[in-house]
Amino acid sequence: MRRFRTVMIGVAVATLLTATPVGAAGQSGDGASSDSPSTHQMVDTTSAIVQLKGEPLSTYVKTKPAPGKKIDFNSSTVKAYRAQLNQLRNDFRKWLQANAPKAQITGQFDISVNAVSVQLNGTSLDLLKTAPQVQTAQYEGLYYPTVDETVDPDLALISAVQAWGQAGGAADAGARVKVAVVDTGIDVTHPCFSDAGYPAQKQLGDERFTNNKVIVAKVFNNKTPSQRYTAEALQDHGTHVAGTIACNYNTPATVHGVEIPYGISGVAPRALLGNYNIFPGDVTNARSEDIFKALEAAYGDGMDVANMSLGGNANGAQDLLTVVVDDLDQAGMVVAVAAGNSGPGHDTVESPGSAARALTAGASTVPHFVGAPLTVGDTTYGLAAGDFTTVTSDLAAGLGVVSTTDGTLSTACSALPAASLSGKIALVSRGTCSFSMKIRYAQAAGAVATIVVNNVAGDPTAMAKDGTPDQPAIPAYMASLADRPALMAADGSSATIGADMQYFLTTNADIMAGFSSQGPTDVDFRVKPDVVAPGVNVLSSIPHQFCSDPPCFAFFQGTSMATPHLAGSAAVVIGQHRDWSPAQVRSAIVNTADQGVLRKCTDGTTLATDVNIVGAGRENLLSAVNASVALDPVSISFGAVPSGSGQTRTFPLVLTNLTGSQETLQAGVGAGDASVVFSVDQVPVTLAAGASTTITVTMTADKGATVGDHQGILRISVGGTEVAHAALYVFVKQ
Repeated sequence: MRRFRTVMIGVAVATLLTATPVGAAGQSGDGASSDSPSTHQMVDTTSAIVQLKGEPLSTYVKTKPAPGKKIDFNSSTVKAYRAQLNQLRNDFRKWLQANAPKAQITGQFDISVNAVSVQLNGTSLDLLKTAPQVQTAQYEGLYYPTVDETVDPDLALISAVQAWGQAGGAADAGARVKVAVVDTGIDVTHPCFSDAGYPAQKQLGDERFTNNKVIVAKVFNNKTPSQRYTAEALQDHGTHVAGTIACNYNTPATVHGVEIPYGISGVAPRALLGNYNIFPGDVTNARSEDIFKALEAAYGDGMDVANMSLGGNANGAQDLLTVVVDDLDQAGMVVAVAAGNSGPGHDTVESPGSAARALTAGASTVPHFVGAPLTVGDTTYGLAAGDFTTVTSDLAAGLGVVSTTDGTLSTACSALPAASLSGKIALVSRGTCSFSMKIRYAQAAGAVATIVVNNVAGDPTAMAKDGTPDQPAIPAYMASLADRPALMAADGSSATIGADMQYFLTTNADIMAGFSSQGPTDVDFRVKPDVVAPGVNVLSSIPHQFCSDPPCFAFFQGTSMATPHLAGSAAVVIGQHRDWSPAQVRSAIVNTADQGVLRKCTDGTTLATDVNIVGAGRENLLSAVNASVALDPVSISFGAVPSGSGQTRTFPLVLTNLTGSQETLQAGVGAGDASVVFSVDQVPVTLAAGASTTITVTMTADKGATVGDHQGILRISVGGTEVAHAALYVFVKQ
């Protein structure tokens, strides 16, 4: 799978989501976006995950834990059923020896899914599917990491500090809650993860990389013995994610020599962390079995929450990684997952963010960055730095605007006239080709520096190189889309790029990231992401080897950066409500989100209301810890309906009173349109403390209903005050 920093990750082979899907997507030293197309391989055809018949422990009726509890591995019932599953695996092993002797079992799972991983060695999936013990078999997916004043701006956006104040303040926020970071590792030497003041903890795995805050350090990769991989954080993505979750309160930070004017804090600064490294060394993708093993280990180690800032191709209802996520949620562990960095556009949500019971994150902007000042006349603009050269002394030159024949700003993705930019600071547009390419063309035309203007609203972001050997040598920066008209009008004017970096605090908050993946999910048309969190220009920790003067910090962007906000939020909610189930924790975060605050990336001003872009809205942690009703599921989809069918469909929604007193709940439905109407019955309902009931939500589509998306909002209120809301969705097909 890939991890997401400026983009996002997936199932067969995962990638990190930092504005690029699969492994450590778009990963660079400072979390920049490269604007290069992804060429990641999405499946490993040499190995498979084979799902065996029989329920796993998490869903089998006799071993499934009660709400708010976890599987009791010491019970005789669990032990007996595990023995049954083990016998089934042994039977399959014998079948392999007789029918597919080249295939080898490399891993086994029974908590979240009843399955084994198999090195195929030429054996076909079709042959494996004929075994009497097998339910299904699929190639292993590859996933990649996604990484595109006095209070940390992203914490202010989600009202985290106020939420801490509900129970002991920062000193108790997430205390004793355990969060697994399934990623590239955590640099335990970073002050964000100092264990000073933490009580002694049982430490698991490689204790060279643990302390009393980072209590687990394990590595998951099938080549670990031969490559001697360890849990050490040799890539930056996981440490950045971990810092967003649980960096110690008020940790001082410096970026590019600029002192940040506030202390860095994680969303749950007192939470304990587990390092489950599935991208060891320089590995940039992870196979399904690596992720399965890491998740089951995390569950077995007692983790309350797992963060997966990664993604890969979604494979519908048969996607086993989404099955694992759903089952672990039911077994008692919240799993926060990146939606992916494959946006904009519907149908781009990645796996396992597509899982029904995943807490899936979309990304929005944080209004700050560290950059260089650009002075033109009496006006100063902020320019974001990235992987490219920056000026070492003030650079003064004429501004050279590169325009197209129709007068728009050129993307400079082809050679420019010789000497056309001689001695000038080139101004070009983001888009179409990599940053490296357009800067290289400007340099060849004589430019002494290049400014790339962003093509989406919000602050400028760090630019990454594209990996080609011939990188440009001139300084390069990014300017914001809002500054484009003024900079284009200043063509030929004298401009100065300052050498001294500055911290810029802006007003560009709550703008949807253009790269943030969108729903609905494939096959069943469910709403994703569930909720949006800060994911652009997120400032957090990175390992010591990524800067010349540790401790190191950097701004990253991606749904990878939004996801740990949700994982940290889950830790805070759990810390204050130990008796809530994962479904109730997810609902508290999703169904109390702020609506009407997120804006479109195209202009930064128009409200974004599409539920498959914004989910339930931008999270509000204070509202989450004060949630009074839980909804299961957190959104309602009626699937795909033929336009001419004139169908009516119903959906059961479970409501649970989370308060300590009797409550009477009202429900109403907003929106809908001329050809599709939503309604709700069986309300009002009166529930005793902790009680649940089921209400029915109905969708009625007229014959000849308009083809496309139709959405609404279900609102739950008590005494006239809204206490929760959920997205409603149906797709009308031709």
